[in-house]
Amino acid sequence: MTNEKFLDLFSSLVFVEQEPQKADIIMIPGSGYPQMAEKAAELYKRGCAPFVLPSGKYSKLHRGFEGVMAKEEKYGGAYETEWEFLAAVLQKNGVPKEAVLREDKATFTYENALLCAEVVKEQKIRVEKAIVCCKAFHARRCQLYYQLAFPETEIIICPADTGVNRHNWFRTREGIRQVTGEIERCGLQFHEILEEIRKNG
Repeated sequence: MTNEKFLDLFSSLVFVEQEPQKADIIMIPGSGYPQMAEKAAELYKRGCAPFVLPSGKYSKLHRGFEGVMAKEEKYGGAYETEWEFLAAVLQKNGVPKEAVLREDKATFTYENALLCAEVVKEQKIRVEKAIVCCKAFHARRCQLYYQLAFPETEIIICPADTGVNRHNWFRTREGIRQVTGEIERCGLQFHEILEEIRKNG
């Protein structure tokens, strides 16, 4: 199609995908989509990591868990938190309960990352490499936040497709909204963090 190179510049900013590696933990930012937990379960069963850490209470924009956003016929139920939902998806996909760690207080992405770092510290897990399973269009922002929270760790992004991906985002209004929204959020949300980095030099 025309403008392919132009669109690829946007795609490169937002979408990140890396090959899975042997890691110390798999982390999942909070969401009502099951695909990230399905991906994490697949990687766990392949032996990529001994622990999976889903994270999330619910979005700070809402007063409770928004509900199951996809595959409701398989994963429908009453969940109070994103963590509870993601943990249920993991267990339904073969991850044993004892391998699933808990973080159920975070209400936005940076909190997901920061509170996961606290859980890892409390559990005395040494994390040299960590896999993050997030939504495909959420990948760059997750990479940045988790790298901030885990400065000494190699962060490996293994996203899941929830409908908006690198190849189709520009074909729908929702895809365009999601991707351009991510670019806006990267600018707005990282402004204060970058200022702190500049000041502390």
